Amino acid sequence: MMWTCITDFFTYETTKSVVVKSWTIGIINRVVQLLIITYFIGWVFVHEKAYQIRDTAIESSVMTKVKGFGLYNNRVMDVAEYVTPSQGASVFCIITKFITTENQVQGYCPEVRPLTLPLALCLPTGRCVHFNDTLNTCEIRGWCPAEIDYIKTHPMMEVENFTIFIKNSIRFPLFNFTKGNFLPTITPQYIKACNFDHENNTYCPIFRVGDVIRYAHQNFTTLAQKGGVIGIKIGWMCDLDKSEDECNPSYSFTRLDAMSEKNSVSPGYNFRYAKYYKMDNGTDYRTLLKAYAIRFDVLVNGNAGKFNMIPTLINMVAAFTSVGVGTVLCDIILLNFLKGAEQYKAKKFEEVSDTQIENSLSSNGLYRSREFIGVEKQSNDSGAFSIGQYG
Repeated sequence: MMWTCITDFFTYETTKSVVVKSWTIGIINRVVQLLIITYFIGWVFVHEKAYQIRDTAIESSVMTKVKGFGLYNNRVMDVAEYVTPSQGASVFCIITKFITTENQVQGYCPEVRPLTLPLALCLPTGRCVHFNDTLNTCEIRGWCPAEIDYIKTHPMMEVENFTIFIKNSIRFPLFNFTKGNFLPTITPQYIKACNFDHENNTYCPIFRVGDVIRYAHQNFTTLAQKGGVIGIKIGWMCDLDKSEDECNPSYSFTRLDAMSEKNSVSPGYNFRYAKYYKMDNGTDYRTLLKAYAIRFDVLVNGNAGKFNMIPTLINMVAAFTSVGVGTVLCDIILLNFLKGAEQYKAKKFEEVSDTQIENSLSSNGLYRSREFIGVEKQSNDSGAFSIGQYG
C-alpha cells in the first residue's frame, strides 16, 4: 500500500476535452455563463463599482446654531436659555420644559417620598420628620428644600417652529478631497428664506424642528413632554470619477432612543443642572432645574471611490474564473443525473500508463528508447519535428 500511495502521488492530470452534443447541457452551460457575466457586469462593476478604490475614513466637522423665541411660564425664552451646550457642537439639546426648585441651601430637610422603610434605615440622619400634615418622611442632609420632580408642567410648544442651522465640512484623506454642505449656488438670500424639505430644498442647511421630528416619524407633542433623542444623519456617497459638483450630501432622520418609547421605567430624555448664587452674608444658594429636552445628534458618514487599476484587474480575473462554474455544474449533471453518465465518465476520465505510451509511440514509428521521450528536429530541409530521444 505504501508503494501504491507513492505512485499515486507522483502522477499528473491533464485536461481532456470531451464534446457533448446535448441541447440540455448546452443550454444549462450558456445560461449559467450568462448569469455569471450579468452578475459581474451589472452588480459588481456597475452597481458596486468594483473598479474603484474606496476611502471610508471620512473626516468631518459639524457646527450648529439654533434660532427661535419661545414663551414658558409667561417668560420669553431665547436660545441662550433653552439650548445646551452653547458651543454649537454636533450634539445639542433644545429644552422643552423645566421643573424648578428655587432657593436651595445646604441643611437638613425631609426627603420627598413616603416613609416605606423602618426608622432605623432612614439615611443619613435616621430621623423621621413631618413632610406635611399627613406625611412623614426621612430627614436628609443636602440641598434643601428637596426637589419635587413629579410636578406636571406643560412644554414650550414654540419649539416646533425653531430652526437648526447645520454647517458640515468633510474630507476624504486618501484622495485629499474636501467638500462642504454649502453648494456653490447657495446665496445669503437663499439661506435666509429656505427650509429643508425632501423635494424642493434638498440641500438647504436650515431645518425646522417640527419637520425633523416628522421626518423621524415621531409626534412632537409627545416628544416635547417626555424628551427624546433624534439623529440627523448626513451621508456623503461620492463617485470621484464624476464631477465634483455631483458629490453632495443626503439627509435622513431617525429616533435614536426608540427603545425608551416602550420603557415605562425611564421614558424620554431629561437631565438636571443648577444655577448658583451667593447671599449678602456669604451663604451659597442655588436654583435646581430638571430639564426635559429633545437631544439632536448630527451623525456624518460616507465613502468615496475612484478608478484604480489594481481592483479592476482583481475583479476581472475573478469574473473570468467564475465563468468556469458553468463547466463544473454541467459535469455534475452529466456524471450523475443524465442517461449515458457511465459512457461520459469513460470518455472524460482515462488512465494512461507508461506501457500504453510506449506502445502508442512504437506503433507510429516514433519510439526509440524507454529512457526518455523528447522532441528532435530532423536534419532535412523541411524543418519538420518528430518525437525522439536525446542522450
